[in-house]
Amino acid sequence: MLDVEKIRADFPILSREVNGKPLVYLDNGASAQKPSVVIDAVTRGYAEEYANVHRGLHYLSNLATDKYEAVRGKVAQFLNAAHEDHIVFNTGTTMGINMIAYSWAMPRMQAGDEIVLSVMEHHANIVPWHFLRERLGVVLKWVETDATGALDPQKVIDAIGPKTKLVAITQVSNVLGTKVDVKTITSAAHEKDVPVLVDGSQAAVHMPVDVQDIGCDFYAITGHKLYGPSGSGAIYIKPERMAEMRPFLGGGDMINEVGRDVITYNTPPMKFEAGTPGIVQTIGLGAALDYLMDIGMDKIAAHEDALCAYASERLTGLNWLNVQGHAPGKAAIFSMTMSGGAHPHDISTILDKRGIAVRAGHHCAQPLMAHMGVSATARASFAMYNTKDEVDALVDGLELCNKLLG
Repeated sequence: MLDVEKIRADFPILSREVNGKPLVYLDNGASAQKPSVVIDAVTRGYAEEYANVHRGLHYLSNLATDKYEAVRGKVAQFLNAAHEDHIVFNTGTTMGINMIAYSWAMPRMQAGDEIVLSVMEHHANIVPWHFLRERLGVVLKWVETDATGALDPQKVIDAIGPKTKLVAITQVSNVLGTKVDVKTITSAAHEKDVPVLVDGSQAAVHMPVDVQDIGCDFYAITGHKLYGPSGSGAIYIKPERMAEMRPFLGGGDMINEVGRDVITYNTPPMKFEAGTPGIVQTIGLGAALDYLMDIGMDKIAAHEDALCAYASERLTGLNWLNVQGHAPGKAAIFSMTMSGGAHPHDISTILDKRGIAVRAGHHCAQPLMAHMGVSATARASFAMYNTKDEVDALVDGLELCNKLLG
C-alpha cells in the first residue's frame, strides 16, 4: 500500500493555501509538482556542483559530468531499456518526437507515404507529422476511438497499409485517460516492417513501462510530468533506428572532428545531443526517477487505479456532468463538461476560488475535441499524492459550479 500522507509531506507546495483554501492540485496531466529531493538536487546542482559537462578536466566539470551521465542509466532502468546508450536526452517529449521527425522520418519519406495516428494524440505527436505532410506530401491516416473513448488496437493495425512508414501512438490519452495496447500494435506493425513511436508522456508517470516488452522503436518521456524539472526529458531509441538517423541539431558534443571541408560525428547517443544540455534539469530528472523507483511504479499504479475508480463513481453520480471517456482500465484523468453549456473556463475559475486546480481548454488535442463534438473541457488529472478527500472536494466544487452556472 502507498503511504500517501508520507508522500504528500515530500512535496512542499501541497501544504500551501490558494485563495484561503488548502490547495487541491488536480492539474497533473499538464505538469506534476516536485518533491523536496528534486528541489534539493536542483538547488545543490547550481549552488555547489555546477560546471559545464564533457568538456573540462577540473573537479567541478568531472562531478557535473558524472552526475549528468548517471541519469542516462536511470532512464534506461526506469524504462527497462537494454542499455543506457539507447537513451537520448532532450528537453521533453516535444523535442524527442520532433527529433524523430527530422532525423529519422524526413530522410526516408516521400509524397504518398503514410503515418498512422490516433485521434487522441497530443499536438506534440501531431504537428511534427503535419510538417512532413506540408513539406513532403506525407499522408496522415487517422484512427478514431469508440463511444467510450477506447482505442481498438485492431483498428490501428488495419490502418497500416503498403505505404505506411510509421505508426505514432500515445500509450495514455492526456484528455480521456484511455490506455492503449501499444504492445499488440507494435507486434503487428513490425510484422509489416513498420516502426512504432510511442508517446509515453502520460503513461510513464502512471504505470510501469517496459520498452523491451512493448518492442517499440521509439519511446518518448518528459521530465516535468514525472515530478522532475521542466526542460528535461529523454527518448528511447532502438540501436538499429539510431543507425538510420542523421543528426538533428549541430554544435558541440555531437561531433568527432570538424574541419573546413569535412565533419565526422560522434557516436550515438551523443550524436543527437548538440550543445550545452540542460545539465541541472537532467540531474533533477534523475532524482525524480530515483524517487519514483524507490516508491515503486506498481504501487503508484494501484493507488491511482483506486482513486480512478472512486472518482469515476462520484463523478458519474452527477447527472448534469458529462465525463468524456469511459474506457475500461483508464488512467485517473477526467475531462468534463456541464449540461446547459457552462464554459469550462468558468468551471475552472469557480473551482480555483476553492483552491482546486484543474485545467480548462482543448488540452493540445484539438482533433480529439472535434471528434467528441466539444470545443473545450475542464480536466481533473490525478497523481500519486492525491487522495479520496480531494476527489470529494472536487465533487463539492462541481456542485457549486452547477448551482451557479447550471
